[in-house]
Amino acid sequence: MLHIKEEVARCLLCEDAPCTKACIKGDPARAIRAIRFDNSKNAGRWIADCSDADLERAEQACIHYDQPIRIRELLRSACQEFETPDTNPSLQITFCGIKCENPFFLASSAICTNYEMVARAFDMGWGGVFYKTICKQDIREVSPRFDAIKENTSFAGFRNMEQLSENPYEVDFDILKRLKQNYPSKVVIASIMGQFEEEWIELAKMAEFAGCDAVELNFSCPQMRLAGMGSDVGQDHELVTAYTAYVKQNVKIPVIPKMTPNITHMKEPALGAYFAGADAISAINTIKSVTFSPEAEVSEKKTVSGYSGRAVKPIAQRFILEMAQNQIMKGIELSGIGGIETWRDALEYIQIGCRNVQVCTAVMEYGYRIIDDLILGMTTYMAERGIEHLEDLVGEQLPSFVLPSELDRETMVLPKIDREKCMGCGRCHISCTDGGHQAISFDLTERKPHIIGQKCVGCHLCRLVCPTGAIGMSKRFKKQ
Repeated sequence: MLHIKEEVARCLLCEDAPCTKACIKGDPARAIRAIRFDNSKNAGRWIADCSDADLERAEQACIHYDQPIRIRELLRSACQEFETPDTNPSLQITFCGIKCENPFFLASSAICTNYEMVARAFDMGWGGVFYKTICKQDIREVSPRFDAIKENTSFAGFRNMEQLSENPYEVDFDILKRLKQNYPSKVVIASIMGQFEEEWIELAKMAEFAGCDAVELNFSCPQMRLAGMGSDVGQDHELVTAYTAYVKQNVKIPVIPKMTPNITHMKEPALGAYFAGADAISAINTIKSVTFSPEAEVSEKKTVSGYSGRAVKPIAQRFILEMAQNQIMKGIELSGIGGIETWRDALEYIQIGCRNVQVCTAVMEYGYRIIDDLILGMTTYMAERGIEHLEDLVGEQLPSFVLPSELDRETMVLPKIDREKCMGCGRCHISCTDGGHQAISFDLTERKPHIIGQKCVGCHLCRLVCPTGAIGMSKRFKKQ
C-alpha cells in the first residue's frame, strides 16, 4: 500500500520539472506540490486530462537520486475529482488600516533583500513585504551562515546567523520607494533598527518619505554583532516603550514593533509598545539556539544564533495567543511569524487573532511559488465553510483556549484501533509500555495490539506514534 505522505515527501519539487515536461497533458509536478502543501482536494485539476500513459512517462522522467517517485500510483490514489467551488471567497483584509489583497507577506529576512526579489514575489501573488531590516551600521556577515535540522530532504528546523541588510541604507529606501511606485496595490513595510534614539527617528522618517505603508521596529534579531541592538532591546520593556514612542511621535504611518521570543514573558515589552502607541505587533523573530554541524562552523567556531522553521510554530503561536488574550491590549493588531509552510499553518495564526502572516524559512526552502498553494488552500477552506470574507476568521478560535484550571477533568476519551488499518508493527505497545501506562497488550503470534480499558487513562500517546493512522478516538464519557 502506498503511503501518500511519505511518497510526496520524497519528491524533490524540481524546477522546470522533468516529469511535467514528459507529460503530454497535465502537470503532475504541480499536482504533487499541491498535495505536499496540504491541497490534495485541488490536486486533481492538474492531472484531470492525464492518461495513465502520460503519468507513466512522467514517472520514467523523474530524476530522483534514489528511485523515481511512484507518480501514477501516487496521483491516482491521492487526487480527487476536482470540483469548482460555488463561492469565490475574498482574501482581502485590512491591517493597520492598510488594504491588503491577501494576508500573505514576506518576512524581513534574506528572502527580500533587493528590488528584483520583491518584485518577483509580488508578480507571483504575495500581498506584501516586510523588507529586510535597514540600519546605519556596517553589516559584516559570516560564511557559512545557515544550518538545518533535516527530515529527509526537508527542514524540520533552520538556524541562521544572518543579521540585517548589507545594502547602504539610502539604497534600500530607494528600493522601497520604487517598489511602492511600481506596485501601488501591494503593501510595502520597512523594517528598521537603530542604535539610539536619533537613528530610530531618522530611519523611520526616511521610510515614511519613501512612501512605505508602515514601519516595523526590529527589537528582536538574536545575533547582532553589536551590543544594545536587536533582542537586547526587545528584552528590556523600558527601551521598547521609549523607542516605540520616539518613532510614533515623529511619523504618521503605522508603527509595528517586532517582539523577541528570547524572553520568559512577552507581555511586558508588548504592553510597553502598546502604551507607547504601537499600531500593531509582529511576533516572533527567531529563537536563540545552537547546532553542532561541522559544516556550519565559521573558521572552526560556533555561536548562538536564531532558529526558525516548522519546529518553532507552537512556540510562536503561544506568544501570539497570550497577546491576543490580553484584555489590556484589546484592539492591538497582530502579525504572525514562525513555521508557516501551508495555508493551514497560516489559518491557525489568523484564527488566534492575526490579520496577516509573515513567511520566511518556507520560502528559503521552496521558493516564492508556495504562494499558489497558500492562496488556493485558504480560499478552498473558506468556500467549503461558506465564509466570504477572511475577516470572519480572525480570532475565531480564541474562545476555545482556556487556562489549565478550566479544562474538563471529569471525562475521558479512550483510543480505538481500526483493525483494517493496523499493520501489526507494535509501535503503540512499545510506547505505551515504556512511556505510557502499560495499557496495551500485544499478541506476537497474530501481531495484534489490544487496549486494556481498565489501565488506559486516555493520554493518546499510542495514537500519536501509530505510523498508519490506525488508532482513532472513541466517544467521551464520564470517569468512574
